[in-house]
Amino acid sequence: MRIPAHSVCTAIRDDIVAGVHGRGGRLTEELLARRYGVSRVPVREALRTLEAEGFVVTRRHAGACVAEPTEEEAADLLETRALLEPLGAARAARRRTEAHLKVLRGLVRLGRDRAGQGHGDDLRSLDGWFHETLAQATGSPSLTALLTQLRHKIAWLYAVAAPADPVERWAEYGALTDAVARGDGERARALMTLHIERSLPAHRLRFAPGGRATERVRNTQRAVNTPSARF
Repeated sequence: MRIPAHSVCTAIRDDIVAGVHGRGGRLTEELLARRYGVSRVPVREALRTLEAEGFVVTRRHAGACVAEPTEEEAADLLETRALLEPLGAARAARRRTEAHLKVLRGLVRLGRDRAGQGHGDDLRSLDGWFHETLAQATGSPSLTALLTQLRHKIAWLYAVAAPADPVERWAEYGALTDAVARGDGERARALMTLHIERSLPAHRLRFAPGGRATERVRNTQRAVNTPSARF
């Protein structure tokens, strides 16, 4: 599969999240370059970026390897998300554009329709797209990057069960979108806090405390630069 050089980081990150590159596995520049159809230069740059993000570590005598976060580090991600996502929702209520609102409303309409029809696979993608758009609506590149990185890591380390009532989930998103549209930051913050509290029990570590994987993941390549079912 040949991809644009600027998308190499996204491709490697998505493959790490999908489990194609397993925890602790070596990431050889030559093999990665061959896999993605690029030279070793963009691969090397991508690995540096992914190391800064916490997906990759460099080990003596082994080189670049997929990181192996501990159970405590994984739990910290959920706690950090519980702090940042409500902040992002409040910020989005103050800074969102009409373009952001158009996308959010369209996603809510589509999500409600798919939920009513029981299309679970579609809902996972739409859920991720909703959160991604809300992060972009904050108008803060740094906050958007932090929220995006958090969602990637949580999707990597946790399996998230589908909501018991997807219709109710999309009703929550509808109420959140209404608050953002009204510019009601405190209401948006409160609704996002409630959403996170309700979704927390659905998260299950993909690995046992000792580091052993608790479930198998698909060994397939993921599409590059598309919203994914991460959240």
